[in-house]
Amino acid sequence: MNNLFDISGKVAVVTGGSRGIGEMIAEGFVANGVKTYISSRKADACDATAARLSERGECISIPADLSTTEGVKALADEIKSREPHIDILVNNAGATWGASIEEFPEAGWDKVMDINVKGPFFLTQALLPLLEAAATPEDPARIINVGSIDGINVNKMGTYSYGPSKAAIHHLTRTFASHFADRNITANAIAPGPFPSKMTAGIAQTMGEEIRKHVPLKRWGEPADMAGTAIFLASKAGGYVSGAVIPVDGGIVASSRTL
Repeated sequence: MNNLFDISGKVAVVTGGSRGIGEMIAEGFVANGVKTYISSRKADACDATAARLSERGECISIPADLSTTEGVKALADEIKSREPHIDILVNNAGATWGASIEEFPEAGWDKVMDINVKGPFFLTQALLPLLEAAATPEDPARIINVGSIDGINVNKMGTYSYGPSKAAIHHLTRTFASHFADRNITANAIAPGPFPSKMTAGIAQTMGEEIRKHVPLKRWGEPADMAGTAIFLASKAGGYVSGAVIPVDGGIVASSRTL
């Protein structure tokens, strides 16, 4: 029981790891002894985050555009050239788009669905052999998908493709959990509520205090909240958890509040 949350020595891939939720998870992994690969579309940002996190452990930058199958394949091929196995795959890279219903464009729909749903599916497909190589009945390999409470509740903003994309990733998580159980791979999703990130910067500036008031715990999420949940799912403590969607939201979903 003394080492329930020990994840040292594992190898992880965190997409969208240069900022926001992905950076929080990556930092938690690196600080706890996980060799962590991060990817993001912007190479400079990815390299800078990896350099900062490398002051605490081992973090490697592999920039990749996961909005296309070519970008997904390029990232998977690079990981395969470096590692014989991976223990943890965090599908976090995401996008949103806001517009009125009358003006919402096909490009906004497709971009969000491609990055938030299609990318995680095909990256998991490509890295499945490396996950299987690490997996044992005693210590399964882990898939952690990052969803959103907007895939559970319905927000009042004009982000018409975002919520459905996150509902899809939640269900894809359950599908992975069912299909990969006999391969000793678990799959779970984290559904964040309000956390500071580039994606939420605009709403934080205009509605930050109002959002805080509607969170039952009366605060925005902090990096430790997100890192702690990911570490739990990646560790012995979470080894019997699969197919779960865990809201990390200060109680918003439990109280049936919408933002």
